[in-house]
Amino acid sequence: MDFANVASQLNAGTILPEGIVVLTLLGVLIVDLILGRNSSRWIGYLAIAGLLASIVALYFEWDNANPLFFAGAFNGDNLSIVFRGIVALSAAVTILMSIRYVEQSGTALAEFIAILLTATLGGMFLSGASELVMIFVSLETLSISSYLLTGYTKRDPRSNEAALKYLLIGAASTAVFLYGVSLLYGLSGGQTELNAIANGIASANLSQSLGIVIALVFAIAGVGFKISAAPFHQWTPDVYEGAPTPVIAFLSVGSKAAGFALAIRLLTTVFPLVAEEWKFVFTALAVLSMVLGNVVALAQTSMKRMLAYSSIAQAGFVMIGLIADTQAGYASMIFYLLVYLFMNLCGFTCVILFSLRTGTDQIAEYSGLYQKDPLLTLGLSISLLSLGGIPPLAGFFGKIYLFWAGWQAGLYWLVLLGLITSVVSIYYYIRVVKMMVVKEPQEMSDAVKNYPEISWNLPGFRPLQVGLITTLIATSIAGILSNPLFTLANNSVTDIPTLQAKTVDSTQVSAISTEQTDRP
Repeated sequence: MDFANVASQLNAGTILPEGIVVLTLLGVLIVDLILGRNSSRWIGYLAIAGLLASIVALYFEWDNANPLFFAGAFNGDNLSIVFRGIVALSAAVTILMSIRYVEQSGTALAEFIAILLTATLGGMFLSGASELVMIFVSLETLSISSYLLTGYTKRDPRSNEAALKYLLIGAASTAVFLYGVSLLYGLSGGQTELNAIANGIASANLSQSLGIVIALVFAIAGVGFKISAAPFHQWTPDVYEGAPTPVIAFLSVGSKAAGFALAIRLLTTVFPLVAEEWKFVFTALAVLSMVLGNVVALAQTSMKRMLAYSSIAQAGFVMIGLIADTQAGYASMIFYLLVYLFMNLCGFTCVILFSLRTGTDQIAEYSGLYQKDPLLTLGLSISLLSLGGIPPLAGFFGKIYLFWAGWQAGLYWLVLLGLITSVVSIYYYIRVVKMMVVKEPQEMSDAVKNYPEISWNLPGFRPLQVGLITTLIATSIAGILSNPLFTLANNSVTDIPTLQAKTVDSTQVSAISTEQTDRP
């Protein structure tokens, strides 16, 4: 077989965005090797430029007539393009908020960005992986990079503790997930491509076997860890509190988006025959996540731990779209993750700014902040109110779309629970806003009283300002001008075969089952 035939079968153009990220990663390492310490003023912008170029390449991949790469191991369809874009954009904003934070912690910026780009690469591949080996390699690339990032500030005992907990729980969840997919491999007759697995299971009439149920539960456990859904959330509060804040900003958006992309592709392709079973399991996860996340967040005194439980609750809201199992449900998930990217990263940017200027993340220390830093107060207020679903901000329209899709699918009590827990979440979000804005000058916290003079000209603060203003504007107008995002979310699921008609429809299953029964 000549090279031209090999190249045409590989269809390498599908992974051009990932190729750009790889080149950017190599460029960061080479520039750092050549320039040494002087590279810190350039490599952040180099990495952001590479990620933006990758997003542009994703734009030109839209409606690709031949989206399959490496004989079907990777699917570059419109659904994966949106999720890959979310991962890449979250990494770009994370780098903006990382430059000053990493330099102030006394650690090397180049290695941090290199590991972050590796995690981005894993998340992007995971968003389109449609073959078991590709899924596992991508998942581990994302996971191992996340462990390294969590413990990156090695002089901080809390960071070391968070990394160890994350590693141990993550290794256990990976082992469980791997056992589940190995069962799929065996039950399908040795297939690794997702469509082939589904056809193999249907042909063998194993749709109701115990092995499929066990594989389903184990696969959901692995996905539940990645999206930090209760009861697989045990790592989340400790990691959010101990890890560097830019790292948890990326984990809360990029890693979560990749996890949901994996869930959609795995469940709709491999498990359409046990749809009722996985919907039941995810309903339980959604209920636990919404209730536990919002109720426990009420008692938190640390801003980072509060955002951790908020992240758990947000995963519960997004799962409503997954449980609906309709095109509107999947489109609502994508729309919510798009707006969640901006409002959550805006909030984390504000938390980083406050911690850089005061050295604390305690909620009580935000008291009276409006008197000293109006921009930071505005940014944090808008992001928290949007997370709570206050109109006309982006989070309100995201939740409305999710709840509407769930209601159309008949998930009445789940939608009502989502509405009730949203009201609960508004309390702990508004508590922070009230503390920043309403407090009298004499009730300022000690941290705010000693607040340094605001200067954006200090090294590394200008990227933070750009990130804050960009995400603040996006959070403010994404709700009012949401139609382009609605259109993008709807178009991303319109032409996906597994979301229109399951890989093996009920007619085929019935015919195969009858044939198996009649066979002597």
